[in-house]
Amino acid sequence: MNKFSDQEIIDSVLKGNESDYSIIIDRYKNKAFSLLKRMLKNDFDAEEVLQDSFLKAYNSLRNFKGEAKFSTWFYKIVYNTALTKLSSKKRKIESEMSSVEDYYNLESDLDSVHIEKKDLSEFLQSIVNKLPERYAAIISMFYLNDMSIEEISEVMQISVSNVKVMLYRSRISLRDLILKNKLAGEII
Repeated sequence: MNKFSDQEIIDSVLKGNESDYSIIIDRYKNKAFSLLKRMLKNDFDAEEVLQDSFLKAYNSLRNFKGEAKFSTWFYKIVYNTALTKLSSKKRKIESEMSSVEDYYNLESDLDSVHIEKKDLSEFLQSIVNKLPERYAAIISMFYLNDMSIEEISEVMQISVSNVKVMLYRSRISLRDLILKNKLAGEII
């Protein structure tokens, strides 16, 4: 059934073949988990939110109208569930919140010996993970999940022009992070 479209699989699930939902899970779990790791900065929370997202999507399958691609609809659920998790975590640790500068302090996490041991892909992912959640999410959706600006707009529930602005700011923040920590040589 892997050759079937998302809509065909959803139709099968809605007809009572609930086990076919596992195909949807297999199809989207890795990219969704990657997005969640970038937003939540924690594997455990990412796993929890991913499971919640799949459960929410399953319970809402009858509400999926097919006006957008299933992936867009699903990533919207993932993104909003992650935002809910982030806001609840921030309320719990409000007194311990770190400053924005902590996002840009790589030197304590990455020393030159550690950088040499990582491959370039892992190294770049670790830099993206240092960005604020929304910036890491938009970079992940655009570059890693190959989502269009319109799809990101729908997922994040912001205008296309705001997505473009956020993507631009995310790139600038990423560049500044690399330059501030003198990591350009490590990437090249």
